[in-house]
Amino acid sequence: MIKPWPIKPPIPGGFTIDDFTVDEAAGSATCPQGVTRPISPTRKVTFGSACTGCPLRDQCTTAVNGRKLQLHEHDALQRAHRVRATDPAFQDTYRSLRPMVERSIAWLTRGARRVPYRGVAKNNTWLHHRAAGLNLRRLLNLGLAWGPTSWVTA
Repeated sequence: MIKPWPIKPPIPGGFTIDDFTVDEAAGSATCPQGVTRPISPTRKVTFGSACTGCPLRDQCTTAVNGRKLQLHEHDALQRAHRVRATDPAFQDTYRSLRPMVERSIAWLTRGARRVPYRGVAKNNTWLHHRAAGLNLRRLLNLGLAWGPTSWVTA
């Protein structure tokens, strides 16, 4: 499960690419004001002069030449995934399954930016014990308990 990248509007609180309607079959894109422009062979959409007198320009762009969109080849799939990612069920599942890599590295290095011993063997042993302790703490947080015959997680 992968969380989609958040879309940043060019103006804080303004329109994102998801506010534009893209019609792949017709090969066009429509802005929130209703102006339709064709998608170029390089998947670019330029609204240009249509932005000049637009009442929504302040929420859309600060560019002198108007708003431009660069569409990814899998734009429809990305849009669908961003919509799906707003579902509370998806967010709950993602929150419970998201990768622990960044947090694990932060836990491992916290208070231990330098090795405490002289010599490779002692520091290697220390690091393995520290990693094992962090793994055990994580398993306990996940509900590790003794079952009828072995260890189980909830």
